[in-house]
Amino acid sequence: MIPTSTPLIYLASQSPRRRELLLQIGVRFRLLKVDVDESRGRYESAQDYVLRLAEEKSVTGWRSLPAGDRAPVLGADTVVVIEGDILGKPADSNEASDMLAKLSGRTHEVLSSVCVTSGVSSTRLSRSLVSFRPISDAERAAYCATPEPLDKAGAYAIQGRAAVFVSALEGSYSGVMGLPLYETAALLSEIGIDVLETR
Repeated sequence: MIPTSTPLIYLASQSPRRRELLLQIGVRFRLLKVDVDESRGRYESAQDYVLRLAEEKSVTGWRSLPAGDRAPVLGADTVVVIEGDILGKPADSNEASDMLAKLSGRTHEVLSSVCVTSGVSSTRLSRSLVSFRPISDAERAAYCATPEPLDKAGAYAIQGRAAVFVSALEGSYSGVMGLPLYETAALLSEIGIDVLETR
């Protein structure tokens, strides 16, 4: 359930995972729908791409609010990277299966950026390494027959059934989910919001 009291922040995301993570640390928020072009620049690195998208979501959300209703706006973005290739959200189960085949038995990088805008913008980046055990064709088919991989970067949810594929994680579990809580709390602290003291 999303809090209905006066928000500490707005969340410029429709991701249920990000909502769950903010609720986990007790931050009051309201959802803010934003529309930004998520096309990657031709020569844009994965890091620059994810940092830019988080900031654009946050700034676009801030600018959309009437002056009298403004509160800090949080934007975030997460990408899966392997061999320099960005794996976004799969278009269908076939593409999801192809992505998991690429990740099978290998280590990939998850970059998760968060930005808070309150007149000015501040951004943080979380970098994690996730190792998958080898995934059989039958396992990929069974997983991709569920709706779980279809709206996830890299075609998997570490907090879902795909947890059985993860042999090692170096970095931030919440970052792999889509909102790195250490970095989020640090940004909120910069603007005077201590998540341990929110009510």
